[in-house]
Amino acid sequence: MIIYIQRVLFVLLLANILGYILVVLKEKIYLKNNMIVIDKKNVTQNHLEEADMKEFILDGTRVKSGDEIKVVTIAKEKIEGILIGAIKKERAILLVTHNDQIKKFDIDNILKFKVVSKYGKFF
Repeated sequence: MIIYIQRVLFVLLLANILGYILVVLKEKIYLKNNMIVIDKKNVTQNHLEEADMKEFILDGTRVKSGDEIKVVTIAKEKIEGILIGAIKKERAILLVTHNDQIKKFDIDNILKFKVVSKYGKFF
């Protein structure tokens, strides 16, 4: 009985790894064609046009649209989400949280900034 469970778990592990590799390869193809896909309903064309910088350096880390980041503000608020871009005039970044909310963060109010995963990268 345990042998059958181990085989099923091994097949599920292989399917998981293969799915991850295929998703990353799809993202790489999109990046090659200068496309970034953000599968959120609340992101509109106005949000994409508002963010005039799609790739920039923040705290010595190069980030671009589509990267998943974690932000800690001065008020100790922890937010994790997908980066839409930056607004140069307002010195702010736009972020789509996992609750499908669009949040704008002033760069001066960010205490810590961490990239959780890069768009189109394996690890």
